[in-house]
Formats: sequence, structure tokens, C-alpha cells
Amino acid sequence: MIYRTLGRTGERVSAIGLGGHHIGRPRDPNEGIQIIRSAIDRGITFMDNSWDYHDGESERRMGSALRDGYRQKVFLMTKFDGRTKRATATQIDESLRRLQTDHIDLIQFHETIRMEDPDRFFEVQGPLEAVVAAKEAGKVRYVGFTGHKDPAVHLRMLEVAASHRFVFDACQLPLNVMDAHFRSFTRQVLPRLLAEHIAVLGMKPLGDGNVLRSGTLTAIECLHYALHLPASVIITGCDSLQRLDQAIEAIDTFVPMRDAQVAALLARTREAAETGQYEPFKTTEMFDGTAHNPEWMGESRTI
Repeated sequence: MIYRTLGRTGERVSAIGLGGHHIGRPRDPNEGIQIIRSAIDRGITFMDNSWDYHDGESERRMGSALRDGYRQKVFLMTKFDGRTKRATATQIDESLRRLQTDHIDLIQFHETIRMEDPDRFFEVQGPLEAVVAAKEAGKVRYVGFTGHKDPAVHLRMLEVAASHRFVFDACQLPLNVMDAHFRSFTRQVLPRLLAEHIAVLGMKPLGDGNVLRSGTLTAIECLHYALHLPASVIITGCDSLQRLDQAIEAIDTFVPMRDAQVAALLARTREAAETGQYEPFKTTEMFDGTAHNPEWMGESRTI
């Protein structure tokens, strides 16, 4: 396993992280638990999750998997959807119960996908107040935000944070070879995160399989490209032991890519990537959980 430093936190984490949504997909909960424990046994220490994944089932499975000494071996992250102080506090406590832990290493404001989401995070009686209270109580250690829609929204979150003199510890964003050509987080947001020493958490290296549907490259090439980028962690979904084997193979065979190799991959994927059709999380509401379930945000305002 390759280990990297998580931004300014100084924490050391595996370069591959285990995606939380996918471990909730197998019908048998024990299969999800087996995937998690096998990943940890093979050196993966970064665990991704969210309060809303599969109505909490992903967190419940991870909580069961982290018993018997496994919790001490991982860096545990989850996310919340609340847009109010009350909803956020409730979701953090529910996540702690499901995950069967007394603290979450990294808590993240989920789905920063609207230009107004940054304002909601920092407003009076907003999520930040609940996060600060949870941190002071020892329930969480670090704070980040995520989003998959548009780099402009991420950049606005960083600007609004700066206006409040707040610095995030981590930021989660799509990093894949298609992204380089369309609404590029890699080109627009990644440099800013590195300059501010905010830990970069790359997600969707295969775009939930959509990148592979372009027929332009293999899964291992996708993972190698993402691992080549200056991210602390590349989070990939593993809904079977075979998918976990694939992630481990990518680590075992990874060497930093030469500029010519990167250029060749980008040239091969440019035409397919130009309209965003293989990144539907950017161009459709298919992946927007809070749009389909506005009650998760815990507010009455119009969405």
C-alpha cells in the first residue's frame, strides 16, 4: 500500500480509500462487511461514508465491520446533509451510533452543489455551528466539504470560507481523466486546494463505471491516472471482492506517470469527454441525493 499525508493535518492515510456507497450495494450485509475488513487487512486505511447512503445501511455495515479492533486501524470519514444547526447535529449523532464509534476523524458537508450552499453552511444557526460544537465535544476531529457538480461551486465555498476566516481541513471532488476536459475540478480547484494545504480527496476515478463506458481506457488506467494526481486519497467504490482486487492491483502496479503518458491519455479521451456525457454527476440530477430528498437538509425553504 502507498500512504500519503492528509493535507495540513499530518495524518497518514492510504492512497486508495474505500467508497462508502458501494459497500451498501450487496444484498447480503455480511458481504459488505467482508469487503471492508478485507480492504483494511490489505492496507486500506481511509474509510469513506455518508449519513444518507442506503438509508444509513452503509454506515451500519461499516460500524459492524470496525468492531474487534478494526476501528483503531482506520481513518474514518462520513458526511452530513443538514443545512441547519439542528439537522446537522442530529445527523452527526446518528452517524456516530451507526458507526459504533465515539468520534469521526473527518466530517464533511455533503453535496455542495448549489451556489447558495456555502452561505447555508456559514449562516447563523447553520451547520458550522453544529460542527464546531461536535468538535469541541470530541465527536469529530477535522472538517471538510464535498461536491460533484461544478468547480465554480467549490471555488465559491473556498471564497466564502475565507471571508469567514475559516479554513477547511479537506475537500472531496471528482478527479478522473474525463474531468480534465469538462468543468474541470482538476484544473480549476485542485491548484487552490494545494496552495492552501487543504487535503485533496479525489472521488469518481471511474465515474461509477461511466468513464469505462466510453471505451477509451481500462479501469486500471483510470485508477493510475487518478493516483498520479497530487491527491491525498483517491476514493473508489468496491461493491465486490473482485472490485477490491482491482483497486489493490492498481496500487501494486502504480508508478508515477510521465508527462507523455498523461498527454496520451488525455488525447485519447478528449473527444469523448467534451460534452460531459460520461460524467452524469455533473450534467444530470442522477447523483444529487439532496435534490431528490430535500427533507435530508432539514429545512423548509424552497429548493
